[in-house]
Amino acid sequence: MNIHEYQAKALLKSYGAPVAEGVPIYSADEAAAAADKLGGPLWVVKSQIHAGGRGKGKFKELGEEAKGGVRLAFTKEEVTEHAKEMLGNTLVTAQTGAAGKQVNRLYIEDGADIERELYLSLLVDRETGTVAFVASTEGGMDIEAVAEETPEKIHTISIDPVAGVTDADAKKIAAALELDGVAATEGEALFAILYKAFTEKDMSLLEINPLIVMKDGHVRVLDAKVSFDGNASFRHDDIMELRDLTEEDEKEIEASKYDLAYVALDGDIGCMVNGAGLAMATMDIIKLYGAEPANFLDVGGGATTEKVTAAFKIITSDPNVKGILVNIFGGIMRCDVIANGVVEAVKEVGLEVPLVVRLEGTNVEKGKEIINESGLNVIAADDLDDAAQKIVKAVKG
Repeated sequence: MNIHEYQAKALLKSYGAPVAEGVPIYSADEAAAAADKLGGPLWVVKSQIHAGGRGKGKFKELGEEAKGGVRLAFTKEEVTEHAKEMLGNTLVTAQTGAAGKQVNRLYIEDGADIERELYLSLLVDRETGTVAFVASTEGGMDIEAVAEETPEKIHTISIDPVAGVTDADAKKIAAALELDGVAATEGEALFAILYKAFTEKDMSLLEINPLIVMKDGHVRVLDAKVSFDGNASFRHDDIMELRDLTEEDEKEIEASKYDLAYVALDGDIGCMVNGAGLAMATMDIIKLYGAEPANFLDVGGGATTEKVTAAFKIITSDPNVKGILVNIFGGIMRCDVIANGVVEAVKEVGLEVPLVVRLEGTNVEKGKEIINESGLNVIAADDLDDAAQKIVKAVKG
């Protein structure tokens, strides 16, 4: 689960991190009051969407010459003017795709005198099984570009989960960021604060880009991107209250109600599979034969007929889907349960696109019998390779 920048900053501030004063607003009428509250003389007006690259983004409705989704304002009138232009319009960035995201809220923030921009993030390092800091002096840039062009400028410092951030760890991170004086002292304190917030709130990513050193030598969190581990959401009611459903795909929201692992993609072949590995293999082989998957969907090992029916409805609700591939290898998951779910869903929503079904494993004969006797126009497949070729052929005519 992701949250907005202003929410992330409020959370980090509650742990003691240095952030600027700011006010979230939801309409242009609130802009002048927010500017008055902050006082100026420099304000930053920031679009709040769940995507990076906002400053370089463009608003669809305002043309190529329009300013981006993060703007400076030197008067209260400019703050209001920016708010009117940004709210309700669609911001397209490198991370949103061509569709962009509608800006429904803004964050008005105090400006800062920036001396240096740094990059700092915390993530779960899968290789070491620990939380790690990723630090670079190249803040304000896409970290992917830094990794490709100057990988030597990226430093990874793993943290012992028992010891936490030690003084030695903090000094390593400060050295990687080339901090000294007051900035080093404040930075070393900040690293422990960030680690505490990351672990206590079960974050999966905490990215600060940029972390700035101001001209007075102090450090400040200028931007913050936070993602949380959904598996731990049950113990963080306070975090779940921050969820903004308008930023999420409606199909993914519906899938979460049934505990389905669903991710919407840009292709036209809907996939229903059991097991994450098999789902990935299914998507790969669809691409191998020249088509694109419309989703990742793992119904899991203990799916009920109700769950499978819901999954099928979600797939068919995507207007981009031109064909559906059901690929089930029954171990814990029973093929007859899948078959019943598919039949029930088709009875409710109909079937207007080709459907290829490959079943194998527990109760496979019973599952095939249910499908065959349903009267559905189903294309049977013997194995994954056969299924992929058949659905791609059916979709491409």
